[in-house]
Amino acid sequence: MADENPEETARMIHDKVITIDTHNDININNFTAETNYTQNLDTQVNLPKMDEGGVDVSWLIVYTGQDELTPEGYKKAHETAMSKFEAIHRLTNEIAPSQIGLATTSQEVRDLVAQGKKVAMIGVENGYPIGTDIGNVQKFYDLGARYMSLSHNGHSQLCDSNTGEANDEWLHDGLSPLGKEVVKEMNRLGMMIDISHPSKEAMRQMIELSKAPLIASHSSARALCNHSRNLDDEQLEWLKENGGLIQTVAFSSYVSTEKHNAFNEAVNKVYAEVGEKVGFKLLDRNEVRAMEPEDRNAYYTEFRKVRKLAFPKVQKVKEKVPPVDVKDFVDHIDYLVEKIGIDHVGISSDFDGGGGIEGWSDASETFNVTLELVKRGYSEKQIAKLWGENLLRVLDEVQAVADKL
Repeated sequence: MADENPEETARMIHDKVITIDTHNDININNFTAETNYTQNLDTQVNLPKMDEGGVDVSWLIVYTGQDELTPEGYKKAHETAMSKFEAIHRLTNEIAPSQIGLATTSQEVRDLVAQGKKVAMIGVENGYPIGTDIGNVQKFYDLGARYMSLSHNGHSQLCDSNTGEANDEWLHDGLSPLGKEVVKEMNRLGMMIDISHPSKEAMRQMIELSKAPLIASHSSARALCNHSRNLDDEQLEWLKENGGLIQTVAFSSYVSTEKHNAFNEAVNKVYAEVGEKVGFKLLDRNEVRAMEPEDRNAYYTEFRKVRKLAFPKVQKVKEKVPPVDVKDFVDHIDYLVEKIGIDHVGISSDFDGGGGIEGWSDASETFNVTLELVKRGYSEKQIAKLWGENLLRVLDEVQAVADKL
C-alpha cells in the first residue's frame, strides 16, 4: 500500500534512525583554526550541512593517491596519511569536541548519537602508505582507522586494482604475499577490509583468506552500470556468503555512465564558456589529477567560482539533459537488496571525492534518499538497516573475530 504522506513518514524515520555515510574525502586545509567544519564551507560535508541533512556519522577518509612502489613513494604517502589522521583528530579533539566525537566501535557511535553529537569515523583509502612495514597497520588502527582498502587507482604493493581491467595488466594476480599478511593482520586487529578499489581476483582471495566479513565502502551494482568500480553478480554473491556489505555509492558515473557522460558533456560546455569570460581554462580530470596538490587545490578553488557563476545556465541544461538523480541511485539499492538481501546493503556518497547526484548533491540533502526509500515501500526497520545498522553489525562481527584471534 502506498504511503498517504511519504514526506511525513520519511521525516519521522530519518530523525529516528542512525544515518551513516561510509565515504567522505577530506582536504587538510579545512581542518585549521581559521577554516574548519564548524563553518558552512563550500565542501559537500561539514557540520552545518550534516545538521541540515540529518547525517549522524561521517566516515572521514585518509586517502593517498597511488605512486611508485619505492621507499621514497611510501615515505611521502605515509606523511600524507599522517597529516589526514592528524586533521581528523584536530577536528574532534580541538576544533569542535562539543559537536563531534571520534568513534571506533558501534557502542561509541550509539553513545555519541545519544549525546546529540555528530560522529566521525576513519577509513583508509589505499593501503599504499603502509609501505612494506606491516607494523603500520596497527599504527593506523591505533589512530582510529576501522576500515582500509588495499589499493586505489593503480596496483599497490599489496594488491591489484580494478584499473587493471582496462588493459588486462596485473602486478600480483590478486594479492601480493605482503597483502595476504595485511589481510590477516587486519583480522587480528579488528579492521574491516574494504574491497571497493581492488580487482575482482584480489577480492576473491581476500574473501578466501579473511575470517571476518568484508565491506565495499563505496561501490554500486555492475549489472545496472558496467563500471569496474562496481561489483558484478558473482562478487555480490561472494559478499553475501561472507556476511559482508556493499555501501551503494552516489557517484554519478558509477550509477549510470551513459546519463553521467551526456550531462557532463553538456555542462562542461557551459563551464568552458563561462570560464573563458573570467580567464579560467577548464581541464580534464586526468590533467587535474597530475597536478601538484597545491596547484590542484588552487584550480578547484577557481573552478568552484566558475560553477557558481554558471549555476543559472546549468539549471537550464538540466531541462534538456537530465542528470543522474536519487531515483537512479535507489534503483541500485533496489537491485542489490533483491539480489543479496537487505542485510548486506548500505549507503555512501563519496562526497568531496567526486560523489554527488541530483537530489543528493551534498550532506544537507541526505533526507531525499530516505524519502525515495519510503516512496518505494521500504519500512522503518529496513531503512534503519540500510542507513547504518548493517554497517554497525559488520563492525561488531569484525571486532568479535579479532577478540577470538
